[in-house]
Amino acid sequence: MAENKKQFEIPLYEKPFLSIEEASVYTGIGRDKLYELTNPEDCPFVLWIGNRRMIKRRVFDEYVEKCYSI
Repeated sequence: MAENKKQFEIPLYEKPFLSIEEASVYTGIGRDKLYELTNPEDCPFVLWIGNRRMIKRRVFDEYVEKCYSI
């Protein structure tokens, strides 16, 4: 079973959507800060799937590139 799971693992830099935990590992930004950034309803880089929030990786990368500080 573990072999089959490894077949489908995609590197974080290739995933279109990241969980908060994955985004934290990917960016080095803490989970609490990511929750704070994604709380506003008009957040351009969050996708809500039910109660679960996913980070749109490409949009988030662009957002972080433009920021001076977070």
